[in-house]
Amino acid sequence: MDTTARLKRRAGSPALAAHLLPLPGTQVSAKPVTVIGMPLDLGADRRGVDMGPSAIRYAGLKHELERIGIAVEDLGNVNIPSPESHPPRNARAKYAEEIVRACRRLARMVSQAIERDRVAVVLGGDHSLAMGSIVGASRCHDKLGLLWFDAHADFNTPRTSPSGNVHGMPLAAVFQYGSPAMRALCKGSNVDAKRCALVGVRDTDEGERLLLKKAGLKVFTMEAIDRYGLQTVMRQAIETASHGGTPFHVSFDVDVLDPGAAPGVGTPAIGGLTYRESLLAMEMISETAGLTSVDMVEVNPILDHQNITAKIVVNLLATLLGRRVL
Repeated sequence: MDTTARLKRRAGSPALAAHLLPLPGTQVSAKPVTVIGMPLDLGADRRGVDMGPSAIRYAGLKHELERIGIAVEDLGNVNIPSPESHPPRNARAKYAEEIVRACRRLARMVSQAIERDRVAVVLGGDHSLAMGSIVGASRCHDKLGLLWFDAHADFNTPRTSPSGNVHGMPLAAVFQYGSPAMRALCKGSNVDAKRCALVGVRDTDEGERLLLKKAGLKVFTMEAIDRYGLQTVMRQAIETASHGGTPFHVSFDVDVLDPGAAPGVGTPAIGGLTYRESLLAMEMISETAGLTSVDMVEVNPILDHQNITAKIVVNLLATLLGRRVL
């Protein structure tokens, strides 16, 4: 079922339309935010996502969050080595050691922000940075849930990856699959399969499909969204990540959106979420207590049109943190 048909079907449901009316008592979160830039592009062959944090800032993130009453501090960018400085030592896991070192720095910054009772907002950069943010959030909680939005499963290992690009491996590393350096970093994670949900997946490799089934994660593909609707999928995904009041981390790869809506992403894949659907997902998460930290990754300004993808990210973050129309 294509996107237009899905929207028409849902618009025709009176019960669903009634449920989507503004909820009484919904409040804008006043919890302060710490923004951390992670201009990491060592995890992919295509250049450009290192400029993602600047593009998102330029699109007015700080202004928009302050406009709705959220205090914002920006810690600037984590220092990342340039891939031009030397070639990768391991073609099966390119720049894995350098990425791990950068993620350790990011983990410290994320945990320090959360310890100060702030929401850590990490701007990427490629998705391999999620190893650092998840480890950092894990240090502050006995258990951590995870909502992972992505067109891809990111569950490859050096053995299964067709490319050797680490941005396709971070979620596998969180569950102790992958290179020794990545596994060592992610031993600090306390996410288990029962509290992890993937949303929007539509492009996977054979090896990672087998590994995903072995790990037992809940994966809500675009087929599931087509069949059951985004609202139903998000209810189940949120329940998985936040079960029993568990604090949770959101890792959002902007390529979960259809490239027609968000063209400026590192690895576009057709057939994704609409802009409106992605906003609904953020609205539903924001109504759930327990958000501890969030990544917004894979924004590539080189491939974008008039910074529209970065502007979408600003709106998604503002909505996730509590902004409402009324």
